[in-house]
Amino acid sequence: MRYVKDLHCISCDRQYSPDPDRYLCPCGGLLEVRYDYELLKQEWDRDSLADNSDYSMWRYLPLLPVGPFSRRSPLRTGWTPLYKSGALARAMGMKEPVWVKDDGVNPTGSLKDRASAVAVVKAAEAGAKIVACSSTGNAASSLAGNVASLGGSMKAVIFVPARAPQGKVAQLLIYGAKVISVQGNYREAFELSAAAIKRWGWYNRNAAINPYLVEGKKTVVLELAEQLGWHMPDWLVLSVGDGCTIAGVGKGLQDLKELGFIDKVPRLLGVQASGCAPIYDSFCSGNQLVPAEENTMADSIAVGVPRNPQKAMCQVRNSLGNMVTVSDDEILEAMRLLGRTCGVFAEPAAAASVAGLVRAVNQGLVGRESQVAVISTGNGLKDIANALKAAGEPLRVAPDIDQLAGIFEEG
Repeated sequence: MRYVKDLHCISCDRQYSPDPDRYLCPCGGLLEVRYDYELLKQEWDRDSLADNSDYSMWRYLPLLPVGPFSRRSPLRTGWTPLYKSGALARAMGMKEPVWVKDDGVNPTGSLKDRASAVAVVKAAEAGAKIVACSSTGNAASSLAGNVASLGGSMKAVIFVPARAPQGKVAQLLIYGAKVISVQGNYREAFELSAAAIKRWGWYNRNAAINPYLVEGKKTVVLELAEQLGWHMPDWLVLSVGDGCTIAGVGKGLQDLKELGFIDKVPRLLGVQASGCAPIYDSFCSGNQLVPAEENTMADSIAVGVPRNPQKAMCQVRNSLGNMVTVSDDEILEAMRLLGRTCGVFAEPAAAASVAGLVRAVNQGLVGRESQVAVISTGNGLKDIANALKAAGEPLRVAPDIDQLAGIFEEG
């Protein structure tokens, strides 16, 4: 916490001390962690990172609101692979290889592990014994896994909508979390979790409310920048649900720019599912956000009432970026495309970023000569039912070589 200055309200500009359980400003505005960049520049630089043997998200500890001696989850979160794919670029008619950051290989299978790793630290700093959140699945499983890794010193209470994929629910139960399956949509799950957190005083892991979790999410772009040798692409593409991840990515880019680690900030391309696109609609119209139905199979971004739209839209605009929407059919095609050109198995919400890039290139929003990186936020094993929709059926044959030969010869 040496480099944390304060928490700043993005609505009324008030400042607060960085208490671990401070969430929103009394005015209702979202809070943001601010750092002392001048002090950071004096004591931390790219050479420090080059000498750091900790290849996890904690290698960026000076840019995280965590005390150096605070207890952390032992799960190895971060430093996920970055793949360079000419095949993916060629399939989209692009001239430069596309970079794919696969965050689906984090401990519980998604980028959300980065936020939850910070959440359990802050919960411990606050003396909390129970941490709660609402989630369509990934935030929930990441919290449950990180809490379980502490060996019983903390408990997780999770609220999920009825539509949460069974793979994600199974993770929660295996990790020992108390799982509340709310027989309604994500908004209703969120509201019930908020009421329960208020009544029983649990620590709030909801990323759109807790300002510290965006800081964990931003580590994905700190890694990407370092893995690219600090030479940033023209565009950075990621899917958008609540808005917290793209807000975190934008925050990380701001940090890197302020410290002089990078010479340019890539333009952000946010992608929403067309069946649930309230942030996209507000971004394009300039009007206040209107709640949307949650009509998409991409459950991780099916957020009809996002709680972090201001930060998300602000970061996209500040980067001179843009937003697009994609259909579920485009997402299914992107799942196949990503798997067959890169060997990356992405869940629907993660593949939405690739679908969005395809659409943006075809519409001329992203030039075919552009250098682009895509963040794949979650593993395809999270949602096998939709993966099978994308993949199709296997060949079924009797244990007979002649029958098999007939199939191959006809093909």
